[in-house]
Parts: sequence; C-alpha cells; structure tokens
Amino acid sequence: MPYVRLPVASRGDIEAAAELRWAALEAAKPELGPAVALQRRLIALVIDLKQTIEHGPFPRLSLPGKYVQAKLVRGVPALAGEPLPLPVPLLRSTLLKLCHELALGGGRAPAEHIAAEIESGALDAGSLLAASLSRNQIAVRGEATRRGLAPDLVWLVSELTVGPLAHRLLNAVFAAGHATGIGSSALIGEALDAWEHGYCPACGSWPAMAEVVDGHRTLRCSFCAAGWELSTYACIYCQESADGFVTAAPDEERKDRRVEVCSGCGAYLKTIDATELSPFPLLAIGDLETMDLDVAAMDHGYTRPAMKDFRVRL
Repeated sequence: MPYVRLPVASRGDIEAAAELRWAALEAAKPELGPAVALQRRLIALVIDLKQTIEHGPFPRLSLPGKYVQAKLVRGVPALAGEPLPLPVPLLRSTLLKLCHELALGGGRAPAEHIAAEIESGALDAGSLLAASLSRNQIAVRGEATRRGLAPDLVWLVSELTVGPLAHRLLNAVFAAGHATGIGSSALIGEALDAWEHGYCPACGSWPAMAEVVDGHRTLRCSFCAAGWELSTYACIYCQESADGFVTAAPDEERKDRRVEVCSGCGAYLKTIDATELSPFPLLAIGDLETMDLDVAAMDHGYTRPAMKDFRVRL
C-alpha cells in the first residue's frame, strides 16, 4: 500500500519524543547546541498551532472522491490548485512569533525586517501564506526579493506557519477516507495505492527524507509530513534505477544513515533506518540530525531539485 497512514500521537508523546532526540543530538554533536535551542522554540510554536487547528472548527472541504481520484491518476497532488481554507488571523500571529524567535536565534536583522513588513501590511500575510500553502515557491521568493527581504527566510517562516494546516488538510482528504474503503473514499484509496511518484500525493512537495521501518522505505513529505511508498527502488526524481543510481553510507560505521544519489539528474535523498515513523512536526529534527548527509552529498555535487509546479496541469 503506497500511502502510509501515520500513527496517531498525543501532544505529550510528540514533545517527549522530541526532547529525547534533541538530548541525544546535543550529546553527540555539542556544536549544534544553538541550533537545537532555536529549533526547540520554533517547534513549540508549530505544535501549539497544530493543536489549535486540530481541535478547533475546520471548514468543510469540497473535494469529491471522484475528483481527487482523477487528479491523482493524472499525477496531480490532491491539494494542488485548490482554494484551501486559510485562518489568516491565527496564522499571522504564529508567523510573527516565528520571526521573533528567529531574530533571537541569530537572524535578528533579516527576521525583524520580515516582521516589520508584515506588521505594517506592506507584506500581506494572507497572500504570503496562501502562496506557501499552494507551494508557489517562485511567488514567495519573488515577493521577498522585490521587498529586499531574505527569500530563504521568508520561505522558511511561511512554510513553518502553514505546515500544521497542510498536515490537517492531508488528514482531512486522505487519512480517514482511505481507512473506510467505501464509496468515494475507496476511489481515493485506490488512486493512492497506485501512486508511483517521488513527490507528495497531497501537496506535491519533495520528501525531506526516506524513513525505513521494518524494511519499508517510506518517503516523508518535507511540508505536510505525508508518508508513501514506491513499488520500485530507484531515483525518486527521475526514476533512474541502473548504475547511475547509488545508495551509500558516508560513514562506514553508520550504515543506518545513507544517501541515495543519482548521476542522471544530479539529485540526492537522505535515507534513515528508524524504529518508527516520525510524527508531525518532528521530521524537522530528522533534518537537523542528518545535516552531515546533506553536506556529504553537496560536497560531491548533488543537490535537491526545484519544487514541481502543477499549476499548468490543472
């Protein structure tokens, strides 16, 4: 079954798991202490927002099963191009808090500049967050550059802010429906079972990494945290499976931490053995834990590809 339903975890379980991972990371790599401290504060805000979104009123989505199935069959993610509900006042508050924490964490001037633009209304929070939710990276970075803001930082804070909403939308469209196996929900389940693309079937983002649990290589979306498997072992970006596709462990003593690299498209994917799949939003900790794998891949000329744009296909 390509689409993987994530285990349900309480807030307490998520926070306890996060603290264990941060403590282990700080013990193994003390030099990452400041980065861990900042990530603790950022993820705390994301978890707060996640709880509010999950337990508050949620607008009904008008996405019929046959319609979602047709999109998935065409290789178009379910949420791509949809007019998605956006609680702007709630999200704007978290967006500003994230800017504040990033300013305290060392990016003072760039983060404060972003916050000032939002507070003044010069940078419209609703438009920014809508573009991030729709994965329109070109629009977000373009607007940031036009206003003299740090594009990477604007993308980061907007993505962190709408991530909990994307995760909630993922569950609304896929999780419950796939479990029922009846009516229009069954159509979505069938389409998900046939999904053979390296990008997320919900939002279209590339995976942050693959988590291998009990031999199952589960791709984990970098944005909404969706999990899905592919039936073939190949490059997730270009489907190369011959000699140009190689999986290697940069550290021979840590073969549980590997990098899949492809000479065909020049891209890479981190692959980690795990005892269980990371709940949202703890994939961010996994990214921090495996920064050395990114460095090893980039040192050999590999990169992450640009985000796919599905607007022309809708």
